[in-house]
Amino acid sequence: MTWRKVFLGDLFKVGSSKRVLKSQWTNEGIPFYRGREITRLATDGFVDNELFITEDHYAELAEKYGVPNAGDIVITAIGTIGNSHVVREYDKFYFKDASVLWLKRASNVSSEFINIWLKSPLFIDQLDRGNGATVDTLTIQKLQSVQLNLPPLPEQQRIVAILDEAFSAIAKAKANAEQNLKNTQELFESYLQSIFENKGVGWKEEKLREVIEYDKSQKVHNGLPYVGLEHIESNSGRFLGNLEPQAVKSSTFYFSNKHVLYGRLRPYLNKVLIPNFEGHCSTEIFPIKVSDKILREFLFYWLITRNTVKNIDATWTGARMPRANMNQVLTFDFAFPSKVEQQNIIEKLDILSSETKKLETIYQQKINDLEELKKSILQKAFGGELKTDKDIAA
Repeated sequence: MTWRKVFLGDLFKVGSSKRVLKSQWTNEGIPFYRGREITRLATDGFVDNELFITEDHYAELAEKYGVPNAGDIVITAIGTIGNSHVVREYDKFYFKDASVLWLKRASNVSSEFINIWLKSPLFIDQLDRGNGATVDTLTIQKLQSVQLNLPPLPEQQRIVAILDEAFSAIAKAKANAEQNLKNTQELFESYLQSIFENKGVGWKEEKLREVIEYDKSQKVHNGLPYVGLEHIESNSGRFLGNLEPQAVKSSTFYFSNKHVLYGRLRPYLNKVLIPNFEGHCSTEIFPIKVSDKILREFLFYWLITRNTVKNIDATWTGARMPRANMNQVLTFDFAFPSKVEQQNIIEKLDILSSETKKLETIYQQKINDLEELKKSILQKAFGGELKTDKDIAA
């Protein structure tokens, strides 16, 4: 069976739409898609769009310039490029010029086969090689010039049928793994929240300012590790940096293994760290010292609960760079048991957190493996190696 190398421009007439002015957008009529709507179509097969053009405007465009027909392909061309959708018989829409490119079918080719190829590494790698880096703009000329190996039409259709079945099974397995991952995370979050909502006998309640203080010391700290917001993983408090000494030009705060580090910029990101080392940190991070009534690990768990994150986030100021109002946070009520009970709670949460992270790693690896399997199948399909369904598992 002969495969031949062709340019995409030999199979489709590549172009875009006629410009539609923002003043011509309406709230009803014919759907008008931008890149984000095409991405949703490519991912989910449907879209709840917000923009339209009038029936009369659409009819005028159709008569003068044409509109997407069944078998054509539309593909995102700016930002997140390469999200493609095969136009169906019942699709009726127009789209934004430049943001989306239009492949008008001009030969006897399976558009579904081409659409799958557009999602394969073989397509993306050609774009990257031609630009020396990952591209964020796809031009008409570039799309016309990409090459692919094309089998006869019956073979295209056979490959599409095999891949549709395989990808459906992969999508189902991936959805299950993603749901398991979500359930695992929610289980820990719910248990954590219940600890602080269902206070036991003997718990005390004080204002937060009575049990902690911000320690914004700027003593000389040359030769110490540096912690920026990017070095703290959201929600988990995992340290993503290294312990190599690092100097920075801007002002920093000193901290030690007696502090809790709280990221005040964009508090919804929930960046909290318990350092086990001495260092200095960005001034977007507040080092917190706890009183002798509180264990710092207990404060850490309180800070990352959903309710605390929500309440701190509600204090933010600054629209462009939202920061928690840390003075207002000091007025929050803070309930706590004896230090012995705090230690018991910490140990239980540490065990559950550790088990949760193990499960998260397993499910995330499953998701990653499924993505790699999909890439491997695509490589086989477009390399002419997909002879039978059994080749998928080979």
